[in-house]
Amino acid sequence: MLTEQSKKKQLVNPWGSAFDTMRRIHIKGDVLCTLILVVLLCILWYVHQSLKPTWGTLRIEHGSSSSRALLGAPTKGISPPSQTPYLLHCDQESTLQAQTKSKQQNKFKNQVKSKKKQGKKKTTAKTTTVPTLPQFDFEDYLLKKDQRQFKMLIDQPEKCKGPEGAPYLLIAIKSVAVDFDKRQVVRQTWGKEGVTHKRMNIMTVFLLGVPQNITALPLWDRLLAYESHMFKDILLWDFEDTFFNLTLKETHFLQWVNSSCSNVQFIFKGDSDVFVNIENVLEMLDDKAANEDLFVGDIIFHAKPIRRRNSKYYVPEFIYGQGIYPSYAGGGGFVMSGHTALRLHLACKEVELFPIDDVFLGMCLLRIGLKPSRHEGFRTFGIVRPSAAPHLQVFDPCFYRELMVVHSLNVPQIWLMWNLLHDPSVHCHTNQIHTAEPFQWIKNTPEQTKTEDSSKADYDMQVFLKD
Repeated sequence: MLTEQSKKKQLVNPWGSAFDTMRRIHIKGDVLCTLILVVLLCILWYVHQSLKPTWGTLRIEHGSSSSRALLGAPTKGISPPSQTPYLLHCDQESTLQAQTKSKQQNKFKNQVKSKKKQGKKKTTAKTTTVPTLPQFDFEDYLLKKDQRQFKMLIDQPEKCKGPEGAPYLLIAIKSVAVDFDKRQVVRQTWGKEGVTHKRMNIMTVFLLGVPQNITALPLWDRLLAYESHMFKDILLWDFEDTFFNLTLKETHFLQWVNSSCSNVQFIFKGDSDVFVNIENVLEMLDDKAANEDLFVGDIIFHAKPIRRRNSKYYVPEFIYGQGIYPSYAGGGGFVMSGHTALRLHLACKEVELFPIDDVFLGMCLLRIGLKPSRHEGFRTFGIVRPSAAPHLQVFDPCFYRELMVVHSLNVPQIWLMWNLLHDPSVHCHTNQIHTAEPFQWIKNTPEQTKTEDSSKADYDMQVFLKD
């Protein structure tokens, strides 16, 4: 309720109360504007803070250098664009981040590549220091060395049962499936089958295993079957044809002799890359008895096992612990009697298999107590030109006429030497005569007559010698 005094004031000044009311309203409006301004300032401050990093990267240059820098052209005193990015819009911040990320990735990749290169260098250095591994898996050999019997895939059961009877000389040549050219040159030269003027029947067989790399000779089994059908001289067993399996080839051949050719009088066994002066061999056997022990060749005495791991003939001590091998013949070629071959067949069953076939056969000879005989005519390590005669022509038919077996000749050399030795126009300065009559064939086998014309063309060639 209004007092009497206030009522009087209103009556005296009716505009005063209205003025006071408007005054209070004005004050409230000022406060509201102030609040609005404060809010706007806060918004502006927030926007300023959020855009500050972008604006901080913007550099404004004056003059032509600014436009050159923006276009990417290097100017004096200004960093290249690749080092200082110029961002003209706020959305280019993501572009800068992408570029920075890409640089980091490239830097990381370069570091990884450099580490890989360093790793390769270290690996190469380590590889050079690692000792050379042997060419033969001796652990696998020890696990399988007791496996002696392998199936015969191609046999010649009638080889020693022909109309001429058991062969006087059986020529057995170690070969591999791919070397058809070497077998063919042997068939057409010193290993030709037939009967001599002294009624000496000569037969030839080739000893093979399964190729180690079958893909190198597609259809190898069909090719060998056809070759066996044509020449009747292939013996094939079901073991892998490797260097260290030549011992298996030795034992299986001796077993074949015992079962299919036990009446043979003499055997020449050698490699396919040898030249044999068969006339000299027959002359040497002229006074020998087939029913007595005989083993003649290029004999190696007191040979030591090779302990170098990079050697083809490396043998570790746990395989052979003794310091000297027994006497053995060089595998290029040797001659033995049929009687000795049968004895070796029995002895090889009792001797532990050894990965080098020449040494293994020497162990079998030691088992039967037979000392092999050395003959100067067997050159199973080739012919070395003496230092005292540097101009000596070792590939001379007159020189070969005095020998029996020469190792390491290729196909053309074998063919050439055989024809030179049988050329009547070739004259030597020696008067030594090895045979009373010229060596010649008086009878060919049916297989030889059948295939001689077809295979003669393969070696009907002219050979030119350089001065």
